[in-house]
Amino acid sequence: MALSHGFPPVADKSARVLVLGSLPGRASLAAHEYYANKQNAFWRIMGDLVDAGPALPYVQRLKRLNAAGIALWDVMAAGERPGSLDADIVKSSVRINDFSAFFAVHRSIARVFFNGGAAEAAFRRHVLPGLQGADFQLIRLPSTSPAHAASSYADKLAAWSAIIAPPK
Repeated sequence: MALSHGFPPVADKSARVLVLGSLPGRASLAAHEYYANKQNAFWRIMGDLVDAGPALPYVQRLKRLNAAGIALWDVMAAGERPGSLDADIVKSSVRINDFSAFFAVHRSIARVFFNGGAAEAAFRRHVLPGLQGADFQLIRLPSTSPAHAASSYADKLAAWSAIIAPPK
């Protein structure tokens, strides 16, 4: 099985918040866009929070995220995954993105939000130990994936509103 490779970060140097997924799924890889699966609630939520909804062209959505101080990336740079489920990622194949270099450039980021548990677990296991002295607020949000049906859209939106709230 071949490695799936992720995308570069979407980040302005003035970003204050970083939203991390795990690794792009099939629809995203095919479209070369973050969260391209039409059933994924990410862009709908971003539309409600920062006017970066799915009706806008992709490049416009990314610009709106940047304008809102939101950076977007994945924990994994590459990995083997036969489908689109995080549970299917072959752990021994995972390659992690270079967060030391990223945070050296994006010094205004104080809060890191995880789009689900797989992104959080990978970050805590593979990234956090190498970030000596890092003082980030780490917050797991409910996954926007259609596979995560345990939360309603309203519940997800309420939880995700934390990305635009002032830091605590």
